[in-house]
Amino acid sequence: MDFDVKDTSLAVEGKKKITWAGNDMPVLAGIAGQFGSKKPLKGLVVGACLHVTSETANLMIALKNGGAKVSLCASNPLSTQDDVAASLVKDFGISVFAIKGEDNKTYYSHINSVLDTRPHVSMDDGADLISIVHSKRTELADNVLGGTEETTTGVIRLKSMQKKGVLKYPIIAVNDAKTKHFFDNRYGTGQSTIDGILRSTNILLAGKKFVVIGYGWCGKGVAMRARGLGASVIVLEIDPFKAIEAKMDGFDVMDAKEAAKTGDVFLSVTGNLKVIGENILGRCKDNAIVANSGHFDAEIDLNYLKSNSVKVTDVRPFVQQYAMKDGRRINVLAEGRLVNLGAAEGHPASVMDMSFANQALSVKYIFEKGSTLEKKVYPVPEELDRRIAVLKLKSMGIKIDKLTPEQEKYLNSWELGT
Repeated sequence: MDFDVKDTSLAVEGKKKITWAGNDMPVLAGIAGQFGSKKPLKGLVVGACLHVTSETANLMIALKNGGAKVSLCASNPLSTQDDVAASLVKDFGISVFAIKGEDNKTYYSHINSVLDTRPHVSMDDGADLISIVHSKRTELADNVLGGTEETTTGVIRLKSMQKKGVLKYPIIAVNDAKTKHFFDNRYGTGQSTIDGILRSTNILLAGKKFVVIGYGWCGKGVAMRARGLGASVIVLEIDPFKAIEAKMDGFDVMDAKEAAKTGDVFLSVTGNLKVIGENILGRCKDNAIVANSGHFDAEIDLNYLKSNSVKVTDVRPFVQQYAMKDGRRINVLAEGRLVNLGAAEGHPASVMDMSFANQALSVKYIFEKGSTLEKKVYPVPEELDRRIAVLKLKSMGIKIDKLTPEQEKYLNSWELGT
């Protein structure tokens, strides 16, 4: 079995983490149990490029239980938990190619190691596997039944590929499932992002001016949690509808130039590039904190900082302080990469339970239906999404009501009026 991890002797601690996370992932555990008895993925080769965390480990184990041959690499150089990677290799016999802090060359070498297994299904968080198959490893495309995509940024890229007619195989947009983005993006990103900021800086958020750039589901979650800790939240948006929503949710809304003058902490969650650029970095006050929870580090214009600073100092773990030519200091967290995974542990297991249940069932769906699907981006089938919601409620001990036959008839009729 091929693998490349930091140190397999870390497996003991990694297995503890995997077990701990698994205790809070009952929906995925139930699917894994079914997979183990029926082996619906027998003969399938799965190549995954995801954050190598204890939650992801439980997904990989579930897929292997289903009969699949699985290999995994990191979707971000800073998101790997080295002990978890070691345990997947040593305790579960799963090929992992991931080392926390790996350089760019190693990162892409690991992606190619996964692609060398010639996967039938690709699993992405940011579309890096898919991008390489479509650019440098095109000979693999005909072997792929389909793929899944976990995050907003990746789905944006893939829908662009579909629109341009260059997508070579079907994709299930796991990110767009209701049991994913309503909960993972909002509550998972909300909590884990604040966790990453506090672990790396140890600042008191109460009383701080906290600027959230982007009011999608991730931005909503971060804004909610920052306000809950006493911060005064400012939202920046380009979408007039979301700007109105943010205002009516009780947040200040302004443009970047105005926010730059007052903000203490700036966080980007957009999926676009240079959203924290000269417009903010050239105006923010001394000792401002800058972080990103969008998938790629392109959201912060690091080149601007490098060109306009005289010195860069690692002042704390995961905090790089740029001494600007004008005398100001700007603190960048987790090298501008995902702060919730670079400086913390990512989303809590209970919310990833639903996200990875979507992944597991989508892989099974592709294995069964892939040959009938067009080369386009599909949503998670409604029946799978709803099934996961029902299972999650059951695991939480929550019962809900059903419509009576009379109520169903009323909702489906037009004859009854006032």
